[in-house]
Amino acid sequence: MNIGAAYLDEARRSLRGHKRLAEGAFAQLSDEEFFRLPDAESNSVAIVAKHIAGNLRSRFTDFLTSDGEKPDRHRDQEFEMTANTKRDEVMRWWENGWSLAFDAIGSLQPDDLERAVTIRGEPHTVLQAIHRATAHMAYHTGQIVFLAKHWKGASWKSLSIPRGKSEEFNARKVEGKTDQKSVLEKNKADTMERLKFP
Repeated sequence: MNIGAAYLDEARRSLRGHKRLAEGAFAQLSDEEFFRLPDAESNSVAIVAKHIAGNLRSRFTDFLTSDGEKPDRHRDQEFEMTANTKRDEVMRWWENGWSLAFDAIGSLQPDDLERAVTIRGEPHTVLQAIHRATAHMAYHTGQIVFLAKHWKGASWKSLSIPRGKSEEFNARKVEGKTDQKSVLEKNKADTMERLKFP
């Protein structure tokens, strides 16, 4: 097994999972809920999405050849939202940021993981930079899901195992594995039968 290739595959899988989870939360929110602030010192779902987009754009544009904190990034503005900002505009920023990240990581080879990049002038290996981005996305995805679930209350549709359903979920998984094992054993037996000489 090539550990570097496995790491890059896992990084892409993890980031796709964070993106999908956040979008599952977005889909349940009205526009008003998407932009709603819990209080004056907190962020809305839209603001967190805008920040993620800005962070990804900055970190992954010219990933291997420029500092991850771009001179044209104005991080503080990512936490501001004007009354004229529309949801589709936030989603365009969101998709652009993720596209840059997936394109950059998708172009990497395992040997690139040891290369040096900088973030705010601080040296990182490519592996460290990707890991930092993945952890950052997990942190903010959790915020998005928590806030969306708060706004939806009892109408929230779980994005993982619903509350009170763990035992049922585990039983189905065990049953599925048993069924899968039975199918594999039958296929093996059929194959062995076909291989018998007359």
